[in-house]
Parts: sequence; structure tokens; C-alpha cells
Amino acid sequence: MKPPVALTIAGSDSGGGAGIVADLKTFESHGVWGTAAIVAVTAQNTLGVQAFETISPALVRSQIESVVTDIGVDAAKTGMLASAALVGAVAAAVRDFGVRNLVLDPVFVSKHGDTLLADDAIGALRAELLPLATVVTPNLPEAGGLVGGEVTDRAGMVEAARALLGMGVQVALVKGGHLEGDESPDCLLATGAREPLWLDAPRIPGRHTHGTGCVLAAAIAAGLARGADPSDACVSAKHFVRRAIAAGLDLGGGVGPVNPGGTVSSSPT
Repeated sequence: MKPPVALTIAGSDSGGGAGIVADLKTFESHGVWGTAAIVAVTAQNTLGVQAFETISPALVRSQIESVVTDIGVDAAKTGMLASAALVGAVAAAVRDFGVRNLVLDPVFVSKHGDTLLADDAIGALRAELLPLATVVTPNLPEAGGLVGGEVTDRAGMVEAARALLGMGVQVALVKGGHLEGDESPDCLLATGAREPLWLDAPRIPGRHTHGTGCVLAAAIAAGLARGADPSDACVSAKHFVRRAIAAGLDLGGGVGPVNPGGTVSSSPT
């Protein structure tokens, strides 16, 4: 039997906590066959990103073409895209090869504060890739960068979500992990909805949070690959990430990784 297939278009993480590696672990935990188009190779561990080199736009396009035209893709997600040229190449490949159910994780910086997207690539992300996405999953700084202003509270999260829908995305999930306090609320707004759905949850203490954004977006893509409604996929992914954080691994001396395979079955819920 042919399983659901998801494609991750992102950078590698040599420490195994984020990027392509975390995405593939998440796909497998959901019973989805994972495929990959590597955009950049990073030298990375729990302490930070020590170095990275990007792959040529032509080779990134070829990777996407190879997967889509033979295996087929039921959903895809993007992560680290690094440059305007790579954003453009990915957007063109998504259009040209009919990639559907795209989850856009607009990775600006790593969990350690290392820059992973050039300043001139933000406009390309907004203009070229965002209108092709089914779901976008920015944190507060990323949401601000995409809509052109600071996002610092719940009201700002709602405004940013509405602005993102106006740019062409179908569902905006604005993540509130950067807010102060004991709660970690996410604002979910879908096209046609009058009011947002708030995904509220207590903040889980601890240092094992590396890879949360990657795992969330990958879990949403896995849900879409399995045929879930986009909003339902976001809700399930939120629960999945909470379990992955709770199962975080004590590895390295810095920000430890979440564990997408730690406590979950092959079900997306």
C-alpha cells in the first residue's frame, strides 16, 4: 500500500534536533513517508550554528522535481531557505510541479539566535512563497517581519494573522512562545473565519526546546498528507509538540532537542 508522502524543503542539522532530521522523525511518527530537498548543510549542535553552506538553487529545484515526478507528494513544508535566490527557486518549483498542501515555516533565526535567512530574502518570502502556502507558522518576530511591524501581544497576533491571510495564505498560525508569562498561546485564523481560535497551553519549563518550530510545521504537513483539514492539523500539531517538548532529551550543553518520537504513536492526534 502507498503511504502518505510528505516533503521537507529545509536545511540539515548535524546535531539532529531541527531541520531536515527533525522533520523526517516527525513524519515517521505520524505514519507518513518522509522525503527531502536539502537547501543548506549546517554545522550545528545544542550550543548553536557554527557554520553553514547553501546548496545551489538549481540542485534544490532538481531535488524537488525528482521526488514529485516519481514518488509524488501529498504535502510539503519549508524551513531554512537562507537566501532570496533559494526562496525564488523553491517557489518556482512549488508552482511548476504542482506541490500542494504547503506549510511555510518562515525560519529567520535559529533557537540560539543565529541568522538563517538573509534580510533581502524576507520580501521574496512574502511575495513569492507565502501566496502558495496552505499554512504559515511564524513566531512573533517572524510575523512582524512578514507584515511589517512589531507583534508583542495577543491583539497584535490577531492583526498579523489577518494580514497574512490578506497576502494569500489560507491558514495563519501565529505562535506566541515569545510572550511573557506562564502561557504559550498560538493564534489560529483560517480564511473565512470571523474570529481566531486560540490554542492556549501552559508553558512547559525546561531547556529542551530546540526544534519546536520545525516539528510543529512538520506535524502540520504530516496531518495534511493524511487528509486532515488544515485547522485540525494545526490543533493536532500543537498537542504533538507539547508531548515532544515533555519528552525532550538531555543532550549537549546548550538548548536540548525536543523528541518527536518520544511519546507518540503513528496517529496525528
